[in-house]
Amino acid sequence: MKQAGVRQTAHEITVAAPAATVHRLIADVDNWPSTFPATVHVSHEEAPEGEQRLRVWDTAGAGGAVRTWRLRRIVQDADLRVNFELLATEAPVASMGGAWLVEPLDENSSRVRLFHEFRAEGEDPAALDRIGERVAREAEAELAALKRNVEFTHGAEDVTFSFEDTVTIDGSAKDAYDFVNEAHLWSERLPHVATVRLTEDTPGVQTLEMDTRAKDGSVHTTKSHRVTFPHHKIAYKQVTLPALMTLHTGYWTFRDTDHGVTASSQHTVTLNTDNITRILGPDATVADARAYVHTALSTNSLATLNHAKTHAENRPETRSESHTETRAETLPGNKR
Repeated sequence: MKQAGVRQTAHEITVAAPAATVHRLIADVDNWPSTFPATVHVSHEEAPEGEQRLRVWDTAGAGGAVRTWRLRRIVQDADLRVNFELLATEAPVASMGGAWLVEPLDENSSRVRLFHEFRAEGEDPAALDRIGERVAREAEAELAALKRNVEFTHGAEDVTFSFEDTVTIDGSAKDAYDFVNEAHLWSERLPHVATVRLTEDTPGVQTLEMDTRAKDGSVHTTKSHRVTFPHHKIAYKQVTLPALMTLHTGYWTFRDTDHGVTASSQHTVTLNTDNITRILGPDATVADARAYVHTALSTNSLATLNHAKTHAENRPETRSESHTETRAETLPGNKR
């Protein structure tokens, strides 16, 4: 018998991709920013053996603002199932949990079911109805996004790709991180940035909008949500994109090593194939678009990393003691 005040719902969709592929995209949270439009970033927290504790940042809140919430999951690969439970809820929700279940239909198609079980505070029937309406909207949107992205990337794997650019810095990770974190100064510090607007209403959650100059002199406006982890990582997702991309996510990382700081910029991109010939010419191919986007993003990333390198290496008072001998070799007159 169903417990009073508890409601159970089920939504499903058919996906033209193998069940194992679909389950893997659901189970591996690193895929979520690429798969679900609202998801900005997901990070793992310490968890008991056999389960996951996750912190999720998304734009499903009021007005598209970035919110964060925590999730407990148990991944059952053999059953193609992922059970989940929200670790904290907001009124009028008293509890929320459920499961993703993928069922093979044949070797190239599957059925995805998304179950929810939730309870309203005070067992209020009207509140339960409101919660149910929101759950239905979000479940249908998530399933539609999963289908769209899985089928697109599974059917055209060459349009989604990832790459990384790296520099080594003879300085501190904090100084290099600060340069990238202080994006409100980029129009003064980076030649390819024309204007920049940075807001951080919640500490560690930024919205960055900027106008960037391309090599041909054109200016492109982009908008990103960023989640910062001082002083080692900044994750981001672009929500206003150039015409050749339908997806752009990535992160900046800063890692101290015995030989200095390894600073990297990672990108994951999905090409907008509808715009390739309009932007690059009637004979342009997907390979041409990949090369063009890769070059453009790498050029800007390496410019930013190299300016961060200069910034960090010219702040000797903040360098770690382990680099004292190396610093002596880079004094004026002895530059490498």
